[in-house]
Amino acid sequence: MTQPVEAEPQEPGISRRPVEIATALLLIGLAGIVLYDSHGRGAGWDGGPQNGFFPARVGWIFLAASLFILWQSFRQPDAVFVTYGQLRQVVRVLGPLVLFVALIQPLGIYAASAAFIVTFMAVVGTSRWWSIGLTALLVPIACFWIFELQFRVPLPKGPLEAMLGY
Repeated sequence: MTQPVEAEPQEPGISRRPVEIATALLLIGLAGIVLYDSHGRGAGWDGGPQNGFFPARVGWIFLAASLFILWQSFRQPDAVFVTYGQLRQVVRVLGPLVLFVALIQPLGIYAASAAFIVTFMAVVGTSRWWSIGLTALLVPIACFWIFELQFRVPLPKGPLEAMLGY
């Protein structure tokens, strides 16, 4: 005779239903903006499609899909969408990424990339210091060589590149 398996206690976290409702409402709002704008441009057919004809059709499909998501969110049993432990992992990855984007304008993309690599490898990867330093130095230099010198694609530069004459 087999023993009944006890259900594991669920780790606390953010509930699925509020996340789905918030997502559906956000998408409904976006669909409303698309529909409003497309009808303002002309969503009809006057000897051919007007400027907003196709965006309006896409907006209506988007609205229908969003309403379906909202309806489904009330029909499905509620469960944990993401545990707090999983959310901490997301923040550990998102934090360095937000820092990178914020530093592109004042430092330029290459110096910001070096800062991103250092932060990401130290926080998420827990790599050795020499590996972090070498990667943070060589990757931006390689990217500079490829984009600026070989492809001649100008990327955002900061004071370091200006000091070096670029």
